[in-house]
Amino acid sequence: MPAEAIAAADAAELIWNAAALILDVDGTLAETEELHRRAFNHAFARRELDWHWDRAIYKDLLRVTGGKERIRAFHARQWIAPPLSDADIAELHRIKTAHYAELVETGCCPLRPGVRDLLAAAKGRGQRLAIATTTSHGNIDALLSQALGPRWAADFDAIVAGDDVRHKKPAPDVYLEILARLKLSPSDCLAIEDSANGLVAASQAGIPVLITRSMYFRDDDFRDARCVLDDLEELG
Repeated sequence: MPAEAIAAADAAELIWNAAALILDVDGTLAETEELHRRAFNHAFARRELDWHWDRAIYKDLLRVTGGKERIRAFHARQWIAPPLSDADIAELHRIKTAHYAELVETGCCPLRPGVRDLLAAAKGRGQRLAIATTTSHGNIDALLSQALGPRWAADFDAIVAGDDVRHKKPAPDVYLEILARLKLSPSDCLAIEDSANGLVAASQAGIPVLITRSMYFRDDDFRDARCVLDDLEELG
C-alpha cells in the first residue's frame, strides 16, 4: 500500500476515535493568509505608512502569532521609524480586520478540500467540534459565515480565540481553555493544525495533533505530529 494511503488510513482512525475535534482556522480550515497579508498592506497604505509585506516578509512574520503582535514586531525591526503607540497599532489592526472581512465576503476564500465533509461527518457521528485559534472572533465569523452560513457557530461546542487567553500559540492557553470548556481529557481529543506553532501549542496541552500542510507553513518541522497530510479529503 502506498505511504500516502497508509497516512490517510492512520489519520482517519485518529479522527474517528476522538471524542472531539479541535480545529485551527487560518491555514487549516481555509488558505486565508494571503488575504490577511493583503489586508495588512491595505491598512498600512490607509495610514500612510511606507510599509509593504511581500510573501517572504510575511512568511517570516508568521512566526509571531497575533496580528497586533506582528505589527509591533515589524515596527521594532525598523531602525528609523516614527513611533507607534498601542492605539496606533490597534487602529491599524482595526482597519486590517475590516478589510479582511470585505475580502472574505467576496467568496474568494473557500474552505480547504475535505473540510466541509469532515465537519458534517463528525457531527453525524456525534463528535464534538471546537475551534482553537490565535485569530480574532471577528475574523472567524467573517470566514465561516461566508463558508458555512450565518448559523455556523451552532455546530461548535467551544470557540476560543487569541484575545480570550493570556498567551497566544505556541503557548498552550487556547487548548487548555478548550479542554476546560469541553470537560474532556487531552487524550479524548484531536487537534487539527497547519503550523509548527499550532503543533507545539496543542502538544504542550497533551493533545495529539494531525497536520494538514498549508501554503505558508508546509516546510515547518512536524516530526511530533501523529500524522501529516496535504489536505483533509476523504477523511470524513
